[in-house]
Amino acid sequence: MTVLVASDLDRTLIYSTAALALSMPDAQAPRLLCVEVHERKPLSYMTETAADLLARLTEAAVFVPTTTRTRKQYQRISLPGAAPRYAICANGGHLLVDGVTDHDWHQHVTARLADACAPLAEIRAHLSAVSDPTWLRKERVAEDLFAYLVVERALLPESWVKDLSGWAEERGWSVSLQGRKIYAVPEPLTKSAAVREVARRTGAGLTLAAGDSLLDADLLMCADRAWRPSHGELAEAGWTAPHVETLPHVGVAAGEEILRRFGAAEA
Repeated sequence: MTVLVASDLDRTLIYSTAALALSMPDAQAPRLLCVEVHERKPLSYMTETAADLLARLTEAAVFVPTTTRTRKQYQRISLPGAAPRYAICANGGHLLVDGVTDHDWHQHVTARLADACAPLAEIRAHLSAVSDPTWLRKERVAEDLFAYLVVERALLPESWVKDLSGWAEERGWSVSLQGRKIYAVPEPLTKSAAVREVARRTGAGLTLAAGDSLLDADLLMCADRAWRPSHGELAEAGWTAPHVETLPHVGVAAGEEILRRFGAAEA
């Protein structure tokens, strides 16, 4: 039976320095492997044990990195193990096959967005109108599919994200706060749709998944078995489902444990 393993990356399998959550004494800290460099600086890590687990997983299952990152951001990452045949970027907007965008899939996604929700230009205009330069640091568009803001979270008004969410929902968009980033994403733009397409193409009989943010909820729901760490938006919201196991781990230790669970489940 073909097993498909679809996993979020940031704060699920790979971690920035700020997200490592190394609470143990220094002498007991795990050895880390850098898996992403940006502007000549190390950016993301996993434990060496997690790297070994992932390398073994890529030999036994169809491993599909499943991320909200743009293609350019994803391609900065150098994961251990065999290069994935499939990867999902831009929250499902791009399905990469051997590193190249599947244009039929992308056209299918963009047509669905045009039919189902307000245009990106309207969302960007509203974000500009309601943002405050005292806490807004950057405004970005990802792959002409969705928008996100980089903010000083400590200065962000308490009700701002909730108010934005209500406005966006009426227009077919969802809002997600992840660290210092606020994402505005069309509701039909989902990781789960792209994962189902990969499952169809590979004939997968079992789908496993992991993620930590609200943008991963649909991914976890579409899997046969799934895991989430005890950090992130899903943990803060107390989100769960009968087939989704909440791990007690946080930080980079959670990434290692998720890979252990993947390996045990596919064996």
